[in-house]
Amino acid sequence: MKWPATERYYPTAVPGGLGLIQDLLNTASGGRPRQPDLLAEVPAAQEWAAAALRSWAEGTGRGRVRLTLTEEDLPELRRLREQLRRALTARQGAADADAVRFTSCPLRVSLHGDAALTAEPEGEGWRWLTSAVLGEALLAQATGVWQRLKICRNEKCGGAFYDRSRNNSGVWHSTRGCGNAANLRASRQRRRERERAQESTDAPGG
Repeated sequence: MKWPATERYYPTAVPGGLGLIQDLLNTASGGRPRQPDLLAEVPAAQEWAAAALRSWAEGTGRGRVRLTLTEEDLPELRRLREQLRRALTARQGAADADAVRFTSCPLRVSLHGDAALTAEPEGEGWRWLTSAVLGEALLAQATGVWQRLKICRNEKCGGAFYDRSRNNSGVWHSTRGCGNAANLRASRQRRRERERAQESTDAPGG
């Protein structure tokens, strides 16, 4: 499976339904060199949606999905993306959870003869994609993997990543990249504070 937005930043992505949410989050502009926002214009958004939904269908065992996006869909999809980002950031304690208000959407739940339950998206355009994304978020919450989808604490990165640490304590998408950079900045700040404190002590009358 290929997740076109996520693979611009990271070599691996979350498989299955959760990968669709991660990929939507990673359509935002970011990285170095800076990557474009895939939801800024209809052609790029349509290309992204077609590729991402192929991977989603493959990962969840569904049939092929055909989704047409228009200019009117893009602001709603960008709003959904921002709501998801703010909600995940709030869960990590880096934002006000009360400030997040999610878009609601219909979701069709069916009971089958073998007692299996399935949930399918409803609507067209941005409504269908919102239904698919929030349906996958609900399933991920029920299966316990929702807590592992996070936003990198490095503000210059801000990418959505899946925390594979044993105790779910990761805050950086890469400890070697974003983690090391943050630790280096913190170390430099501590050194500057020590130097200022020493200068104050050494000054006459200090």
